[in-house]
Amino acid sequence: MSKVATRFAPSPTGALHIGGVRTALFNWLYSKNQNGTFHLRIEDTDKERSKEEHKIQIIKSLKWIGIEHDGDEYIQSTKINDHINIANELLKNGHAYKCYCSTEEIEEQKKRARQKKMPYIYNRKWRDKDEKDAPIDVKPVIRFKSKIEGNYILKDLVQGNVEIENNTIEDFIILRNDGTPTYNLSVTVDDHQMGMTHIIRGDDHKINTFKQIQIYLAMAWEVPQFAHIPLIHTIEGKKLSKRDNASTLDDYSKIGIMPDALRNYLLRLGWSYKDKEIFTLDESIKFFNLAGIGKSPSKLDKNRILSMNEHYIKTIEEEDLYNNLVKYCEIYKEKINPQKESKIKSSLSFLKNKAKTLEDIFNNAKYIIIDEVKFNEDDLKLIDEKAKKIINEFQNKINKLENLSRDNLEPIINNLIEKHETNFKGVGQPLRVALTGSKFGPGLYDIVISLGKSDVEKRLGKILE
Repeated sequence: MSKVATRFAPSPTGALHIGGVRTALFNWLYSKNQNGTFHLRIEDTDKERSKEEHKIQIIKSLKWIGIEHDGDEYIQSTKINDHINIANELLKNGHAYKCYCSTEEIEEQKKRARQKKMPYIYNRKWRDKDEKDAPIDVKPVIRFKSKIEGNYILKDLVQGNVEIENNTIEDFIILRNDGTPTYNLSVTVDDHQMGMTHIIRGDDHKINTFKQIQIYLAMAWEVPQFAHIPLIHTIEGKKLSKRDNASTLDDYSKIGIMPDALRNYLLRLGWSYKDKEIFTLDESIKFFNLAGIGKSPSKLDKNRILSMNEHYIKTIEEEDLYNNLVKYCEIYKEKINPQKESKIKSSLSFLKNKAKTLEDIFNNAKYIIIDEVKFNEDDLKLIDEKAKKIINEFQNKINKLENLSRDNLEPIINNLIEKHETNFKGVGQPLRVALTGSKFGPGLYDIVISLGKSDVEKRLGKILE
């Protein structure tokens, strides 16, 4: 048996879909578990819709979630001549034939099938006809000569044995009349040339698999093993599509879901190992197997992703959390000034409180990250004359302190509450607005201590102006 080789083969026609990411992850983990290789093939033969920017985004997205391919990317469009050569070889060996049906004829056959409420299967009109009878004005397509007799059993590594009657597979087109190869031909030639041993993909490809196996057999090539994984559905149970909200990796990275958390979630989406929920990267590789993949579709649950992310925020090393935050802010918010590092790191214990995403942490830490306080108009209304008196007195009191701590701030706040016959909110809210621009956010003592004496005095002075 050759060394295990798997692949992920996206088309660069849009952002990477979450279902595709899971397929890539399962292929990558299986190859790593088996000490094999994992390859990336870019299927860019749809010239109209394939874009370089989508290819770059796919590679970046996979890297972001921790999936790196072995060797160079395999670019399908550079191999078209190989695909065409195989079509001609199949033609020469009697495993394919030229079909001269006009578009109108095919449309008529499809229409009749619709009327009978039957699936359309090409009627094999030119399968055994002599080419001498061919019309001069029709450019032929090349069709594969599918088996008509008997059954075929696919030994699927996830679904078990799947049996099909050979006559239900039509004589599918392998070369269009403009001379370009079709999906099923290109994929089979590529997988053979790349030496793929295991094809792990969505179970919507099952019918393609039966067609592709026939090409392998006709060419006397070694047939790889196939594993068809159930698709991902929306929470309502519909097939997840690119048009759905939160269906691409970017949808998650931009709200601050961390790569490790999303990878852990996708690993557990349709796969299980004992009753374990949380997997490090090394554990994912060590325990992953095809036997743990379920046979039913999984539902993508955004709340479950958020709670997985929250678990990671609470449990990872604060150094790692800070690095994740820095990367996130650099792409989606604003760059964190390295001078703020120690302030943010020492405040992470409360900044991450109740945070489900890196965006939540950013919003909690905004008052440290951004020097200039931006005021919410409604919150600014809270700074009335009484509030200004409280702010002024608080400023005078902390001016006399050497350093700020909860022990020396608490008596000052309590004294202001008593003096102005109010409650904690009456004192705390105007101070919080003055220091952060909003009445929401971390606790008052945490805000004051994390900013430090000189920043607090500067900000309070500004509001009093």
